[in-house]
Amino acid sequence: MLRHLNKIAPALTALLALPLSASLFTACSDDKPEQDDWVLVWHDEFNDPTADNKPDPKKWVFETGATGNGNNELQIYTDRTDNIGYTTHNGEGCLRITALNDNYQGHAYSSARIKTDGLFSQAYGRFEARLQLPYGPGIWPAFWMLGADYNKVGWPQCGEIDIMENKGWQPNMVSSALHFPGHSGSNPITQTFGYERQRFDTGFHTFAVEWDELKIDFFVDDVLYRRVLTSEADGGQWVFDHPFFILLNVAVGGDFVGSPTTGTKFPQNLYVDYVRVYKRRSRLQPGDLNSEGNITDWQHGDGGTISPDPDNQNR
Repeated sequence: MLRHLNKIAPALTALLALPLSASLFTACSDDKPEQDDWVLVWHDEFNDPTADNKPDPKKWVFETGATGNGNNELQIYTDRTDNIGYTTHNGEGCLRITALNDNYQGHAYSSARIKTDGLFSQAYGRFEARLQLPYGPGIWPAFWMLGADYNKVGWPQCGEIDIMENKGWQPNMVSSALHFPGHSGSNPITQTFGYERQRFDTGFHTFAVEWDELKIDFFVDDVLYRRVLTSEADGGQWVFDHPFFILLNVAVGGDFVGSPTTGTKFPQNLYVDYVRVYKRRSRLQPGDLNSEGNITDWQHGDGGTISPDPDNQNR
């Protein structure tokens, strides 16, 4: 049985923009998410540990090594269960991604990065994860997507959708970004979202993107806080028209967050309750089945096949 399919929508209490962001986008009655029907087509609930306690190899692959990833990051990524594995946190079955200060293979820090590259990718839809973030200077958790053609066309031509990034020293703020030709590196289209009295490292929150041919919407806890229209490419090349795959990681250091300090405590954990991907019912194809071999309803999550009822509006 899928959990937490009835979402919460807390009030937006603070909204702050990064210096490089577009103008502030304030959630209001005129910019509500479309009331349309979604169908779950791919997910990982992280409830049932694998034999080796590593992410399901039918759904996820590891990126390993210490390249800095073009961001001057300090960690080495590994596939060790010290850095990634199943756990229970606050009563939830979860995946844990752990950053350590353990001098592994000559590198001060170690962590993990996983992706669905080669196993699952999709153009358009709703992509969401329920996460509890780590905390501390120099800690950089991310939930993001990369164009599946990156090996052929390179970055930023492939496109990048950062659904959630966090500077670990700002526990009440997250940001989103789009990287594409004309808007990449230090010049993405980006936006921050903040809570005045809540922290993202003390409980679970839901981060999502809804994407179609005309726009990309970013959400925190079902609050729509930024809509990017194709017209905002502003001289750049809009490349968000092909399949993207999913990535999850915790980086240490790098240009975005700076280095850890003496006040940064280790280990630091990113807890992933679930990752889910949906399609509009009108876009469903015969092969669009979730990992249990059936189509599951957004609201009821009962694992059963849904009849094509045009009046069944679940959001």
